[in-house]
Amino acid sequence: MKMETVEEIYQNYSQRVYVFLLSKTNSHELAEELTQETFFYAVNAIDKFKGNSSVLTWLCGIAKNLWLKYLRDNKLNADILDFENVSQTISAEDEVFIQWENTEVLKLIHRLDEPIREVMYLRLIGELSFYQIGEIMGKKENWARVNFYRGKKRIIEEMNKNE
Repeated sequence: MKMETVEEIYQNYSQRVYVFLLSKTNSHELAEELTQETFFYAVNAIDKFKGNSSVLTWLCGIAKNLWLKYLRDNKLNADILDFENVSQTISAEDEVFIQWENTEVLKLIHRLDEPIREVMYLRLIGELSFYQIGEIMGKKENWARVNFYRGKKRIIEEMNKNE
C-alpha cells in the first residue's frame, strides 16, 4: 500500500479529527485550533508512524494527547468547558433523528455521559463506522455499537418525555 501524501491525509482525515476533538472540547474554535496542531505535529512526526494502526487512529491519538496537554496547560477539567451550539448537520442513522431539529438532538447528546456522548458524536457527526470508533477509543467494535444503542435509546426516551 502506498503512503498517502500529507495533502491527501489532511483531506481524508481532517474533518474526522475535527469531529473527534469537537466531541472532547465542545468548542468549534478550540477543536479547529487543535486539529491544525494535530496535523502540524503529524507532519513533523510522520517518520514515527509505523503503520501498526490506521492513519485515523494515529491522528486521533495525537489529537487526544494535544487535548490533554491543553487541559493541563490551562489547568482545566473537561467538565467545566461550556458547550457551544454546533451548527453541523447530523447524518442520522435512524429516521427518528432526521425529524428532529439538529440543535435539539445535539443538546440531548451533550447531556449524555461519557463515553456514550463521544460515541454518538463520532457516529452521527463524524460518520465513522463502529469499527473506527472502537479503534479510536481503544475498545472493540461491539463496545461502540452497545454504547451507541444506549445513547440512541436515552435520546428517544428524552424526546418522548418532551413531546
